[in-house]
Amino acid sequence: MDTPQSAQAPSIPAVQTHQLTRRYGEMVALDQLDLTIQKGDLFGFIGSNGAGKTTTLRILSTFLAPSSGTANVLGHHVVQEADAVRHLIGYMPDFFGVYKDMEVTEYLDFFGACYRIPSNERENTVRDVLELVGLSEKKGSLIGALSRGMQQRIGLARVLIHDPQLLLLDEPASGLDPRARIEMMAILQELQKMGKTIIISSHILSELESLCNQVAIIERGQLIYSGPVQGVQGLEENKNVLWATIEGDVEKAAGFLKSRMEISEAEAVEGKLRITMASDKANVGVIAQTLVAHDIDLIGLKNHEMGLEDVFMQVTRGDTQ
Repeated sequence: MDTPQSAQAPSIPAVQTHQLTRRYGEMVALDQLDLTIQKGDLFGFIGSNGAGKTTTLRILSTFLAPSSGTANVLGHHVVQEADAVRHLIGYMPDFFGVYKDMEVTEYLDFFGACYRIPSNERENTVRDVLELVGLSEKKGSLIGALSRGMQQRIGLARVLIHDPQLLLLDEPASGLDPRARIEMMAILQELQKMGKTIIISSHILSELESLCNQVAIIERGQLIYSGPVQGVQGLEENKNVLWATIEGDVEKAAGFLKSRMEISEAEAVEGKLRITMASDKANVGVIAQTLVAHDIDLIGLKNHEMGLEDVFMQVTRGDTQ
């Protein structure tokens, strides 16, 4: 008999933690973290240095045991079923060592052997992961001769060698130039399309905003927000900031607006006016009144849309452990 749709068991999350805590002596690096990440998510993990991001990723990758609480990866307990978890994940720390005197294919073949991939399959596996990260033409190169960006991509190829379901990437774009960062993000998007679940911690919030479908903000080991990227904007509203498009000299217009007591700041930014009202109760009508009084046409006026960086700065204080 077919199981009714409503009676089917729910899908097992890619990651689920409950009251996850890690202490170092009296310092609490993680404080009762409850986190759920679904399969197929490209999940951005955001926080200042010392917020608990790396500690969380190290626990999920079985390198660090929690002080209390639980963490499960694809239904497997990270402590009690550590071996099973290691075969399901690919962990790329923020700083990882490479054997610079080894050729690229030799390096990847070594790690393929560590994961017990049969020798007659490793050549094809190495070829496939190099193609995926866009480095097929570098297969015979010494790793030490490659650029920082290429070495990062080789590091990503290494964690893909055993075809893991979950990728844990700690600052994968750290130290990369803009082109290398863009190339890395494109690879991650392709991996998500292939069905991989990806957790990425990064300080480059503008890139996470466009890359990820889910994010979490953490500070001093405590979860502040977890959910859709679009939901982050609902955490904080900034009704005091508006953008005005005008016909005329924006510098002069800014000077006229700043003379009004209802307006605390007005500045020209890339041909537009960024206006900060003195309070959320201030009458925004003074903007149009002031501009019209000085024969300046107001073409458009809209509220400032808060991005991930804006919200992060408002909901966190920069506190570290």
